[in-house]
This record gives sequence, C-alpha cells and structure tokens, in this order.
Amino acid sequence: MAIKRYTASADNTIVNAYEPNLRTRGTGANAGAADILETFSIYGRVTTSSQELSRILIKFPVTDISTDRTNGVVPASGSVSFYLRMHNAEHSKTVPVDYTISVFTVSQSWQEGVGLDLEGYEDLTIDNEGSNWMSASNTAYWKDINNTVLAGGSYITGAEPNGLGDNADTDQAIFIFNQTLSTGIEDLELDVTPVVEQWIAGTYSNYGFGVHLSASYEADISGTADTVTSRKPGQLALDDDDTTQSVIYNPSGSSKSYFTKRFFSRGTEYFFKRPVIEARWNDAIKDDRGNFFYSSSLATNEYNLNTIYFYNYVRGQLSDIPALGADKRIYVSLYSGSVGGFYSDQGGGDGDDVAPSDYPVSGTTSDNTGSIQILSLDGAGHVRSGFLLVVTGGIVSTGIYSASFAFTGSEKLNTIYDVWFTGSDTVTSANDAITQYFTGAIKPTTLRAENRARRPTHHLNITNLRGKYRANETARFNLYVRNRFWDPTVYTVANSTAPSTNIVSASYSVYRIIDAYTAIPYGTGSDKHTVLSYDVSGNYFDFDMSLLEPGYAYGLKFSFYDNALSSWVQQPDTFKFRVENYEY
Repeated sequence: MAIKRYTASADNTIVNAYEPNLRTRGTGANAGAADILETFSIYGRVTTSSQELSRILIKFPVTDISTDRTNGVVPASGSVSFYLRMHNAEHSKTVPVDYTISVFTVSQSWQEGVGLDLEGYEDLTIDNEGSNWMSASNTAYWKDINNTVLAGGSYITGAEPNGLGDNADTDQAIFIFNQTLSTGIEDLELDVTPVVEQWIAGTYSNYGFGVHLSASYEADISGTADTVTSRKPGQLALDDDDTTQSVIYNPSGSSKSYFTKRFFSRGTEYFFKRPVIEARWNDAIKDDRGNFFYSSSLATNEYNLNTIYFYNYVRGQLSDIPALGADKRIYVSLYSGSVGGFYSDQGGGDGDDVAPSDYPVSGTTSDNTGSIQILSLDGAGHVRSGFLLVVTGGIVSTGIYSASFAFTGSEKLNTIYDVWFTGSDTVTSANDAITQYFTGAIKPTTLRAENRARRPTHHLNITNLRGKYRANETARFNLYVRNRFWDPTVYTVANSTAPSTNIVSASYSVYRIIDAYTAIPYGTGSDKHTVLSYDVSGNYFDFDMSLLEPGYAYGLKFSFYDNALSSWVQQPDTFKFRVENYEY
C-alpha cells in the first residue's frame, strides 16, 4: 500500500464580488457548506477599474497524517510525497484559459461556516459562525503578525529583504505553489510536500491552504501615494468605489477578467472528486532471490547487483530482531552445497548439494559445511576490502531485512546458500558469528545474449483474487505471470509447479466498471507509488480498499515497462472485484 488519501476537513469560498444588484459587495458571505469551491477575477464590471475576486480556503487533517506516520502507515520525511488534489467541476459559465493558480499557506485560524449561496451571496456570517472576505471567524478579522487588518485572507507569502515572508512568524522556508491551466478545465495537482512536512514538524500551524489566481491574473488595483502605494501585497487598500475597504492592492494585476474556475468541495456527493492530500511513496520490495544473476560483462554494475531479503515472522507477525542494536545492521555470508563443500570438478558433488547442515556453520573444514564464497569488492560499501566473505545488510521496514551484492562465483554452482547473522564490523564471516538467524537458498542464473529481439507476451492471473472486499481492509494481490507461449512437456506438467516470471517494472491501475472512471491511475512517475513488488513466488502488491467507493465493481489493469520500446505497455487482462461497506 503506497497511497493514502486525506480528505479536506474544512473548506470555504470567500469573495469581494458584487451582489446581483451591482451596488453591494458580498464580502460578508460564507459558502462553507456548498458542494462547490470557486475562484475568479472580474475587472471593470461596475466601474472602469473595479475589482471583484473570489478565493478558496481549504484545510486538511494533518494530525491524521502525523498519527499514521507514528504508526508506520506513512513513511518518514524524505520517503513520501504529499500532493494537493482538487478536481474540476464542470459548469455552464465562462471558463478562463491560459492562467495560473497559486496555492499559499494560510497564516491564521478560520471557521468553515454553513453558507451555501455562491450566486447572490445571501448567506452572511453576521451573528453566525464562519469565515468571509473580511473576517477569519465570527470573533476575529483577518490580520497579520503586526495586527494589521487584512482583506481576502491572511497568507504566508513572498520574501522580504531579510528573507522572511510578508506574514511569516518564523525564519523557516516559505513555499508558494503554482500550476498553469491552459484549457481551464484541468484538475489541480501540486506537490505540497514541504508545507505538509512543516505542519507535521510544527514549524507552522496547520491553517490550510489559500487557493486563487496568481497576482498577475487577479484584477489590477493601484492608487495614489497617500492611499495604497505604501501598502504591502495582500493587505487591504482604499478605493473610491468601495467604502468597505475590501479591494486588494495589486498594481501588477490584470485588466482582463478570468472567470469562473470551479472545483468540487469536500461536501460533494462524488466520492472521487473530493479534495484530498494524497500521500505517495514507493514501497516496492525487489527481492532478487528468484531472479538472481551471476555477474556478467554484458551488464553494468547496477544491473549486476542482486538484492535479497530476509523476513522475520514471529507468531505470524513481522517483527524486528531485538539484538541488532540501534543501527539495525545484519550480515550475510554465502556458501556452496555441503557434500564435500566444493565444486563438482573438485570432487565435491554436482554443484547442487544440500544446504550447510551444521548449525551454526562451524567452518570450511567441516565435512558437512559448504565452501564459503569470496565476494567482489563494490563501491557501495556492501562488501568491503577487509571482509570479502561478508555482505553488510540492513533493515528495510519492520521485520524485513535486505542485503545487496554482485556474485562472481563459479557458474558450475546450481545453488548457493545465504547465511544471515549478527556481529560487528570485525566478524570476518558467518563461521565466526555467535548467532545465525536464517539460511536461504538461491539458484543463480547466467546472463546470456540472444540472436533475436524479444517480443514478450504474457499470461496473467491473480491467484488469490476474491469476488468481494470490505471497504476497511487492506488486501494483498499475488500476480502470477508466465510467457503466454510457454510449452511444457508432459513430464514438466506432471512434476513441476508452473514457473512464474518476475516482472521487474510492473504497475497497476484501478478503474470503476460501470463508467470506466479511473479511480487509481498508473503511478509510474517519480514516486512510483503503484509499482509491484516481487520475490521468489512472483509479483504482488498491497491495496487499501478505503481508496475506493463502496457498492461498485472495479477492474485491475497492469502495465509492464518494455526497455526496447522505452515505454509502459498495458496488458490485455482485466481482473474484477467489488468493494462492499458491510455494517457488521
């Protein structure tokens, strides 16, 4: 599970636009309960230079993100990205094109309110809870840290000569995010990781985001020296046609109108259209135990590297090994088979002997101990010059450990055995270790060139697919893959389990069957949050069913990366299931 969504906990649209009578501004209006959020700028509708703006306030439950991080659901800082996602709401009004939306950090607590009216602006916050253009709540105006009254919200914005923002109360970094919309009907998707991490760390208090047109697209407002030219952006300005002081000083603004961009709010009836903070991370485990290659001059150092894993289950649950210490280091030595302990040409068997049978491994002189393998020094520090019999591994997540190395042993070995042990940097091999945790088996493969281009065609099956899943469960899907034109002999069918091919780069997507709506798109970008894991049994991934709306059937699709085409290729197979919200 490498996706987690956090739906907005509060949102509102605030405006200084004129009511239908074109005499009174709707600055006291609230739309906190509306199912739509909107932002726009109207220039010169009432007078030749009048300004009418709409801005969005939106807040998310960062405490839930912090709790999930503490519980290990969301990775630590640096290993996860957070995206603000807001979905376009189609409407019958004019839509602006070729403009930029900016996302600011709100610097003051505000109330959501219960207003609905985005047409006549009649749901006022007088004596009612809620924010509006002039007030953050029914008890507080919008203000900056100097207690100056503001209009249109209070934000942590640009940079002063001293490096601080206009409304910053700390010397920490300030972030403003921008997205250009060319057609005007795009969804908003921005990587807001730095701000979310600041909220989690407590650098800034979580008052949410302000979303509106960037300054160059909001309506131009200038003035004389004794009124507005000495004021800072974001603070209120005086204007001859506005006695409420609600216009925003913006001398570099636009004399063109941009209206109206709408998004669905948290109150929408459409499950997948709600605004969310989406956490994405790559949790794929690439266990090469079943896809292990001898080092070859045909491959680069990166592709010669194999990574193997060790899974520590205690009473059915993954658990950390307590004796590893704070650095969680674990070490691995490799052995050949145990009959004679040497290769077939040295009188030690056929190269596919049984595992080292002494426990613990007692040394290479034992008749029942495999020959220890000397490893190649690598630049990554997995194998060091003074300890060419030891791979240094470490913890991946709770109870899961890995070690990476290139193997240059004799290709006459059909099986090698990895012995995992504890110790220190001075332990020269598993022979000298006090505690050995696990012995595994690996069947190395020789990398060979071919005389033709491959045209891979695969047969897929989810071996543990169920017809229904609960909305509150996380399910693991095991994907079986083989060559579609695999042609086994009668002997193979009678004596072997059909081999599964590990797809190194595989990704999944989920769509709703009834309307083909893509609920989870392929995450094959920089975050790789829908990439499949694999181990000796094949590919697999975990999926949080709460990401899907209950009561519908969904389809799983898979895409494999083809190096020859430098492209992801979607596979033809579809696997269907339903998500149900059981009440018991």
